[in-house]
Amino acid sequence: MNELTIKEIKKILEKISELEDPRLQDFKKDNRKGVKNAIIQWEKARSKKEKLLMDYERMSDYERSAYAQGARIIAGIDEVGRGPLAGPVLAAAVILDPDNPIIGLNDSKKLSTSQKTLLYNEIQEKALGIGVGMVEANVIDEINIYQASKLAMVKAVKELDSMPDFLLIDAMKLPLQLPQESIIKGDAKSISIAAASIIAKVERDRLMEEYHLKYPGYGFDQNAGYGTKQHLLGLDKKGITPIHRLSFAPVKERLSI
Repeated sequence: MNELTIKEIKKILEKISELEDPRLQDFKKDNRKGVKNAIIQWEKARSKKEKLLMDYERMSDYERSAYAQGARIIAGIDEVGRGPLAGPVLAAAVILDPDNPIIGLNDSKKLSTSQKTLLYNEIQEKALGIGVGMVEANVIDEINIYQASKLAMVKAVKELDSMPDFLLIDAMKLPLQLPQESIIKGDAKSISIAAASIIAKVERDRLMEEYHLKYPGYGFDQNAGYGTKQHLLGLDKKGITPIHRLSFAPVKERLSI
């Protein structure tokens, strides 16, 4: 096997998926350090891929159960932005294609920015439907954040091109005449809800980056409207903006200042 360069071996390893592959067994007999390191990296990558596949199977249980009950079009629903002092609460509804899996779906809070972006793009490409619903700060102040989150979710479902016949929702029941299941920490338990959490998170973060350009000095591009030190300093120095939630304590306290 020494007639192959380490670079050539690495390229072959990229095409190997099975431990029993005879080429892999031959490479293991190669005593060159570069080859041994390449095999170690291959094994790590394979283990990581196996875990992602296992996670995907585990997180498909709720979808399988819904299909077994007769569902044909399942939408996962999640929201982001309950806690921030500024900006809207934003929800997404996603209908995944069971014949076109997206490996790596998970709760958006467990993913890096680059992972979220890659998965966001893959969801946009492969999903059968995506709906986004948003409720602005002034409405949050009027009806409270819980009701606003519910309203954003309902809006997201209504934005779908195809009406689902079953809903999987992260910790919420919706006032819709559709079969539905509320799942606590659903974004870590259901691929459909995980996909919705990624869409909602990326969409809201991008919106807050736009608000950062419109209202500089609060760090909206970094804190997404949450009450960080930079944000609170911005409130003290620059005052309250039209996107701030006046009913939230740190903002409300500054209304009389």
